[in-house]
Amino acid sequence: MGKKQRFRDTKKNKITKGAEKIAKPTIPYASKGKRAKAFLTDIFMLFMPIMYTVIYLVMDGREGASQDKLLAWVYVMVPYLLLLTIFMWRDEGRTPGARSQGLKVIDFHTLDKPSLFSIVFRNLMLPFTLFIPFFWFVPLFRKDGRTIHDFLSATCLIVDPTPHR
Repeated sequence: MGKKQRFRDTKKNKITKGAEKIAKPTIPYASKGKRAKAFLTDIFMLFMPIMYTVIYLVMDGREGASQDKLLAWVYVMVPYLLLLTIFMWRDEGRTPGARSQGLKVIDFHTLDKPSLFSIVFRNLMLPFTLFIPFFWFVPLFRKDGRTIHDFLSATCLIVDPTPHR
């Protein structure tokens, strides 16, 4: 019984030798409003032109697109996700919408630019977040506002400390 038990010191908020607390850096998460504005900007700048091009040039109008809806969605989503990935990879984690709101995507663990795999995986998980209504409410109940595709890819959307306008 000569050895002191460490859990008692922790319980009494005493710091034992060599067990100093390390402060975690605070991450400036993007607000839900800025996230929504960035998302809508990306939809209108990237998604809508692709959608109109596919519907009217590739599928020969609304009738052709309505006949094969799944193929039309594939033709729209693949270029959209590819464009998002290219923008995020080439522009330090920013899409046009994120750039307009002063936001950027970072790796959650290293707080640096995410790897190409993380960006691709994040963008591949984006349709699941969009098309399953349950996932729409996840960011509303979290203080940091992270979405399901953020968790799966270990990324987060932050306010850019050095915005490039």
